[in-house]
Amino acid sequence: MVKATIFEAKTSLSTLVKKAQSGETVIITSGRNKTPVARLEPIPPVAKRRLGSMLIPGYVPTDAIFEPLPKGWSGEDD
Repeated sequence: MVKATIFEAKTSLSTLVKKAQSGETVIITSGRNKTPVARLEPIPPVAKRRLGSMLIPGYVPTDAIFEPLPKGWSGEDD
């Protein structure tokens, strides 16, 4: 765990962010008593979401997906 005053955090924020990215927790303190006021810590990565049919495990699109649409089909309500 790394501790830094508000002044140190202002002057070396990028360094503190890199430390947080590497897994360390950075405590930012304030005042003469060095009272903790904020914590800088890594955020776990978020898994990418897959859309539509791709959410179904094992789904494999057929070649029909690439064929042209039928004549007269516009996709709009008449």
